[in-house]
Parts: sequence; structure tokens; C-alpha cells
Amino acid sequence: MKDFKYIIALSVLMLAGSMSCYSEESRGVSSPDGKLHLIVPPTGENDGKACFTVEYNNRCILSQARLGMNTDQQSFAGDLKLKSVSETKSVKDDYEMLTGKRSHCTNEAFERTYNFANSRGQELAVTFRVYNDGIAFKYGIKAVSADERLLNEVTTYPIPAGNKRWFQQYSKDYEGFYPLAVDGTSTVEKKRTYCWGYPALVEFWDSVFMLITEADILRGHCASFLYNGIDPNEYQVRPATDNLPLKETWESPWRLLVIGSLADIVESTLVTDVSEPCKLADRDWIKPGAVSWGYWAYNNGSKDFKIVKDYIDLAVKMQWPYSLIDWKWNEMENGGDVHDALQYALKKGIKPLLWYNSCTAWVGNGAPGPMDRLNKKENREKEYQWLAEQGVAGVKIDFFAGDKVETMDYYLDLLEDAAKYKLMVDLHGATIPRGWQRTYPHLMTMEAVYGAEWYNNTPRFTPLAARHNATLPFTRNVVGSMDYTPGTFSDSQHPHITSHGHELALPVIFESGWQHMPDRPSVYEALPKETGKLLSQLPAAWDDTKLLSGYPGESVVLARRKGNVWYIGGINGTDDKQTLTFALNALPDLGKKIVIFKDGSEEKQLDIKRSRLSKGRTMMSIDCLPRGGFVVVVE
Repeated sequence: MKDFKYIIALSVLMLAGSMSCYSEESRGVSSPDGKLHLIVPPTGENDGKACFTVEYNNRCILSQARLGMNTDQQSFAGDLKLKSVSETKSVKDDYEMLTGKRSHCTNEAFERTYNFANSRGQELAVTFRVYNDGIAFKYGIKAVSADERLLNEVTTYPIPAGNKRWFQQYSKDYEGFYPLAVDGTSTVEKKRTYCWGYPALVEFWDSVFMLITEADILRGHCASFLYNGIDPNEYQVRPATDNLPLKETWESPWRLLVIGSLADIVESTLVTDVSEPCKLADRDWIKPGAVSWGYWAYNNGSKDFKIVKDYIDLAVKMQWPYSLIDWKWNEMENGGDVHDALQYALKKGIKPLLWYNSCTAWVGNGAPGPMDRLNKKENREKEYQWLAEQGVAGVKIDFFAGDKVETMDYYLDLLEDAAKYKLMVDLHGATIPRGWQRTYPHLMTMEAVYGAEWYNNTPRFTPLAARHNATLPFTRNVVGSMDYTPGTFSDSQHPHITSHGHELALPVIFESGWQHMPDRPSVYEALPKETGKLLSQLPAAWDDTKLLSGYPGESVVLARRKGNVWYIGGINGTDDKQTLTFALNALPDLGKKIVIFKDGSEEKQLDIKRSRLSKGRTMMSIDCLPRGGFVVVVE
């Protein structure tokens, strides 16, 4: 009987999913290409609740997603009336990026604002934009008094059980996995968790996906996360700050739903499209690039002047522009201090970068330094001026205290003051990207990822790394630069079992404006000459990005273009051999000269082959070892 009821219920759901949710007359806004449709029905159809529905190719993917918010003086959770709807207007984005998926970004949408009124006549505006690759919406209200506070947000995304999803359990550092699940339940150390971080990926049907995130966090905003503790199939947006103070005229960040094929998800620039334009008049000093980095191999290596020199020398040999001197550099000894190290780097033609503790999270006993140099404005200005005078090109700032409004404001303080002194910035141990790399292009990268440094901390990463790596291009790296520190050919405290081909592909697949190269100088020197040449010439900023094939956790083949050269990286996320097949005709202006770096007969061997692409060839297949991978360079 239970099985019979299940079949009936499933049949009803499938039938509902195959039909349009609303008639043509009630549609609110469509995307420029006509594939996406947003519907905001009259509140009378929903017991006075504001909702929206999303259709993709005339099939419903989100039905009756709730809208609204509550302050301590205004309620917009129910008893609402749709008072007015604006005319539809066209929005076009056309801008340049110094980091990210492509150098020239264009997007367009149709926008409409829906004004709701509660029983007291107070109004809530909801502005929607419908792009070809997703939907953005934000709230706007007028505060009743100067001390009004946001209590909660009603926004809820219904995602029924049975839909595959890749969600990360929410934590302030976003350093977790994105395990495949088919419902809204999960456990951590035998405890049920109901909080989920962005970005959150869902698969609906026929390879249609949705990525949930947010963007355009401004001063006075906190970030948010998803909560499904009331109903496992209902994911509510929850602000990270309780009782958030509101300005007289307040707008929320943009809530984003990136929608389409996996290629649409991976290639989308929606996060930066909706964010504020660049605030810097002069951007000539901002230069993405590879960075030699000693922390992975020597956790306290920045205390040792000789080790620091070795990594500066590595940057020279590999023609990488930067070398990062990581935590505890204020304790440097063994032949020199930080001043000596900076002078050594500059004499060698290498731009030095320095690490700092943000002093918002890890501040107790054992906290690494330098400390207390950036968290107060007067100290920060003094330190930034000293860095500029010393020839330091940028800073890596670490250990932040989550997503509350005071931390968000602190991020903006750090970025705005750094720009005055022409210092680039890496926010580590931090939140996810939310569009700031468009507004502040000297923000080169952010961590917010379970990356290669976890080989230092726990054996847990070893068996999970390949699958995790094959999930990140569809989740975390969609929303912005990712400081994973890819390409570990040797072992740290805990071994890796990914192949050399897999590791070589990661700096192509994972985008980061500063690409920290983590391994030992001796390891890079021992690589085949062709491999070393590839790593020395590998760009850290790209003109275009194309997903050629893949599925979260199983495999990915991603192509990135710099100038007239295409770099194609592919990885196998499984424990079985796999042949990765992909189309080349999606890549415009493809050259004929080709170099293939692929797995050899063993995981630590590389098979390198030069050839030419034959005329008319449109497909390529490459065999990968378990947890293997490859790089193809075409010019």
C-alpha cells in the first residue's frame, strides 16, 4: 500500500513538473531569450502571502517560493496586497574584469518592481531581474524609525525530496564539502544540521540546475545562509546578524538563482553582473599572477629567512611574479628578518606579499601574528603606508569572524583603505565571494574552500579530494576566485592519491587572481621540462571560460582562454578509470598546435605529447587513471 501511494504521489509530481505553472496571461517577466519566466501571482491566491514561481522552458522549477520580511515595526509575512507593478525595463551590463571567468562581461535582463502593502499601509518593494542565466531579486523598505531592526526574512525556496543537491553545511569559514544528497536532511558528528551555506546547487530534470547564492553586499549589510529546520523541503534565507539595524531607506543584497545547464551555471557571471561597478579610477597597478608559497610544505617556514629566500628563488626560476611570506613573519630569524626578505625579493625582481591576522576570530593564546595591525583604522593606515614604502604588492588577511554586519563592514574597510596604497588583497579564512571583485578589482582571491592546505590538518581529505575537486567547479568556484592552492605533486603531513595529471589540471580548472603554488622548490625542479614550462606560463586571469563536459563529483573538463591560447583541464573525480570525451567546436578561434599532458601508466607519471589538430576534428577523448586528469594546450 505504501509503495502504491508513493507511485501515485510521484506520478502527480512528474505531471506537475511537465506542465506550465500558470497561464500565459499571468506571467510577470521573461528573460531576453524567453527561456526563463517569472510569475508573481496576486496575493489573494496565496492567503495574503507574497510568492513567486519560476519556469524554465515552460516547465515549473520553483513553485510558490515565499517572499517577505519582518522588522520590529513592520510585518510583510502575510496579509499583503499587491499594490502596484512597475513597467518592465531593460537592464544591460557591459564591463571589464581583471580576474574571473572572462575579461569582458556582458549580460542583459528585464526588470520589474512589485510593490506590496500590508494591512497598515506599509509597503515592501521587491525588484526582480530575469536574465538568460538566472533570476535576481532584492527587497526595499522605508524604515519607520531610526532604530528599526530587521527580525527575519521570509524568503523560502521549496526544493522537494528527490531532487539531487550539493549543499555545504554552513560554517563561518565555508571550508566544507558539497556531498551529493537527495533530500534536506544531513548529520554532522551524529548531530542534525539545518543550516546551509552558499552556493547551493540543485538538479531538477533534463539536466536543468539551479545555484542559490547572493551578491552585492554593501556597508550595513550582513550575509545570509539557508535554513530548513522547520520543513526539510523548504529552505529559508536567514540573515547572519540578528536584529540588523536598518537605514531610513533600506535595500537588501541581491538574492540570486543561477538557472540552466551545467555550462550555464559554470560560465555565469551573474554574481558580478548585479554588483556595484568598479570604484577605482586607476587599475593599472592590479596584476593577477602566480605566487610561490611556502606554508603548505613548511607550516612555519616564514619564520625561517633561508626558507623564505628559497621560495623567492623559486618564483624567479618559475617566472612567477609574486612570493607570499605567510604567518609569523614577524618572528623571522635564521640569517635575516622581514626587512631583509623584502629587500631580497625586490632585488630579484619578485613582488613580495605579506600575511596578516585580521584579529576578529583567532585572537587568543597561540594565535599567529602579526596581530593588531589592521583592525583599527589608524593602525591600518599606518601599516598600509609602511607596506607601500617597503615595496610590498599586497596582503593576505586571515581568520575572519563570520558573516555578521560588523565583519562585512570590516572587509570593506580593508579593501577601501588598501586601494589608497595600491595594495592587492587576498581574504583568507573568510566568507565566499559576493561580487566585490567587480567593485574592488584589487581583491585578487578569497579562500572559503576546503583546499589543499587541509592535507596538513587531517587524513580525511586524502580519500575525498578527487570527488571534491570535481564538485568545486560547479559550486564554490562559480561565484568567484577561489584560493584553493592547487597543484600538490608531493605529500604534506597527509598524502594525496590524485595523479600528477589531476594535480596539473587544477590550476587551469580552479580560477584565482592570485594562484598560490604550494609545493617545494625541489619538486618543481624535478618536473619534466615541458611541465615546468606550462606552470611558468600558466595565466591567473582569463579572457573566456567554457565548460566542455562533466557532472558534479564525477568529472569536469573546463577550457579557459588567454589571448589566442586555450588551456583545457580535465579531472576524473572517481576511483575508477574513466575516458573523458569533449567537444572542441565550442571553442572559437581554436589553433592547430597542441600539447597534451595526461596520466602515464602510474599516478606519478605524465605522458606528454605534441601534435597538430587535424582539420575538421570536433571531438577529443583522453583516458584518465582513477583520480586522474590532463591538460591540453591549444594555440
